[in-house]
Amino acid sequence: MPTAPATSPLFAIRGMDDDRARIEAAMRASVVTSDPYLTEIASHLIIAGGKRLRPVLAVAAGQLAGAGASDDVVQGGVACELVHLGSLYHDDVMDEAETRRSVETVNARWGNLQAILAGDFLLSRASEIAASLSTEVAGLLARTIGWLCEGQIEELRHTYDIDRPEESYFRSIHGKTASLYGTAARIGGIVAGLDRDRIDALTEYGNAYGMVFQIVDDVLDLTATAEQLGKPAGHDMEEGVYTLPVLRTLDAGGALADELRDLLGSPLDAAERDKALAIVRAGEGIENALVTARRFVADADAACDRLGDSDVVAAMRDAPAALLASVS
Repeated sequence: MPTAPATSPLFAIRGMDDDRARIEAAMRASVVTSDPYLTEIASHLIIAGGKRLRPVLAVAAGQLAGAGASDDVVQGGVACELVHLGSLYHDDVMDEAETRRSVETVNARWGNLQAILAGDFLLSRASEIAASLSTEVAGLLARTIGWLCEGQIEELRHTYDIDRPEESYFRSIHGKTASLYGTAARIGGIVAGLDRDRIDALTEYGNAYGMVFQIVDDVLDLTATAEQLGKPAGHDMEEGVYTLPVLRTLDAGGALADELRDLLGSPLDAAERDKALAIVRAGEGIENALVTARRFVADADAACDRLGDSDVVAAMRDAPAALLASVS
């Protein structure tokens, strides 16, 4: 799914091309085992590619120390990305997904049991890397895995809930998405030895960036084409996951809200999904959700005010707005 633009201002930071190559090499090396079969399964989504925004953010944070990112900073970012990938292995099992990143999912190719265990393996490797950096980093990553689980549970408990409170949505996307961006930025700052105020500011920045990221992703699920998404638009609604634009459409009241409320609350067939999608697109819920995303862009910008004045900070300021521009 199109979760972010193909490029990001973060990629333009000086030396980032080399750092992204270091990240990629470290990612692949991190899952090599004595068992070629496990190595193949654990490497599957790594080889499929990705923008690696979480380790890129960790590296950007590390560069604020005034030098190039150390190997330990790269490893901290890799640990975060492995947590993300492990969660994707598990998500694909829960969703019974057949493709991701234009390749077969692990569960589709090797089965659910292998996918679950390979996801567990990725989480264990992430934890091992974090422990090699410091007890603080290890504890932070462990807590973040807990936040991911809490966010997923929050989403599941409100599946097909047309009265889902917005607070539930925000708790869920903070846990599932934003917390890992906040942790990636924080780990980069910790490992680079930054002062605590800048470490806290990096955390706030990462959390805000992640909130923008997920709201944009949820809007794209409703506005992008099936070709862009690799699946029919409105898939979240079809699966009973009611995101911010949908909740805002329901809360607006009026004929559109009533019509949508009559459709939702249970699984949709293709015709019902397309009708619900047309209703949401015709209302103001999408624009209202983007207004909220702009507030998180402002939060990220405010966090940058505490990070000094450098080319790295300038790129960080631009990155959340670039996400928003991809749907505005």
